[in-house]
Amino acid sequence: MSIFTPTNQIRLTNVAVVRMKKGGKRFEIACYKNKVVNWRAGAEKDLDEVLQTHSVFVNVSKGQVAKKDDLTKSFGTDDLTEICKQILTKGELQVSDKERHSQLETMFRDIATIVAEKCVNPETKRPYTVNLIEAAMKDIHYSVKANKSTKQQALEVIRQLKESMEIQRAHMRLRLVLPAKEAKRLKEKLKPLLQVVESEDFDEQLEMVCLVDPGCFREIDELIRCETRGRGSLEVLSLKDVEEGEEKF
Repeated sequence: MSIFTPTNQIRLTNVAVVRMKKGGKRFEIACYKNKVVNWRAGAEKDLDEVLQTHSVFVNVSKGQVAKKDDLTKSFGTDDLTEICKQILTKGELQVSDKERHSQLETMFRDIATIVAEKCVNPETKRPYTVNLIEAAMKDIHYSVKANKSTKQQALEVIRQLKESMEIQRAHMRLRLVLPAKEAKRLKEKLKPLLQVVESEDFDEQLEMVCLVDPGCFREIDELIRCETRGRGSLEVLSLKDVEEGEEKF
């Protein structure tokens, strides 16, 4: 006896579903477990490693494939790969309560780890422990967002923690070398971007060792390259200016 399977049905197993509502309709894609989070975090770049199939469904569990007309009306294209990328990026990952809880716990710990690696107590220059950052995040009732990367959320946590504790991103130590002709003018432009100038030596050129906020690094780099037309230089001496030992309350 043969079993008839409708042509618009596809059966899949061991699947993670990402769902998105658009144009009043529900669309789903079938992914491999754990790969969705990797894709969103930027750890996985190969779409074929994430998707079980490039098909778009109205219901993955029933194997019902979405109609081409519905896709075109809702997404403005019938390019399945492009639609899958949109759903993968903006859709909601369907997981069990237990899986979701476990995933959020892991992300919470990862965010705290990133914050601990990037930050110090500005008064002592000592880094905070991961456990201490986790406790502080619980104190401010930080709620992890499953669809945002841990790096993005770590920056948000730092902003929020500044309101309740002494914390700042650890400064980078840089050596700047500026040609004599541009030195005075360029130093004035750089001044608002430098936190501390540790040393200054002027001979045939101006050499400065300074501490800067990591968020200003790109702007400083571009300023020196553009203003000196490649004759100036910037060297990273250390990524984090920290004291030995960990901060304790």
